[in-house]
Amino acid sequence: MANATQSSPQQFFRISHLKQRLGVSGSSIWAWVKKGHFPKPHRLSANVTAWDRASIEAWEQSRITASREL
Repeated sequence: MANATQSSPQQFFRISHLKQRLGVSGSSIWAWVKKGHFPKPHRLSANVTAWDRASIEAWEQSRITASREL
């Protein structure tokens, strides 16, 4: 039986998923990261970089909120 206090496993998005989800190029995503306009990724292994789902969803919500303030 699962413990009710256990959290669900953290989910990650790779750059290919983010490009499709956001409709932008990978170079745009990396430029945003470098400028501090996009969440920093996590290095999961030597060859795997990914973003956690919660930080991407929070960023998306912040962009929606900012667009409504214009």
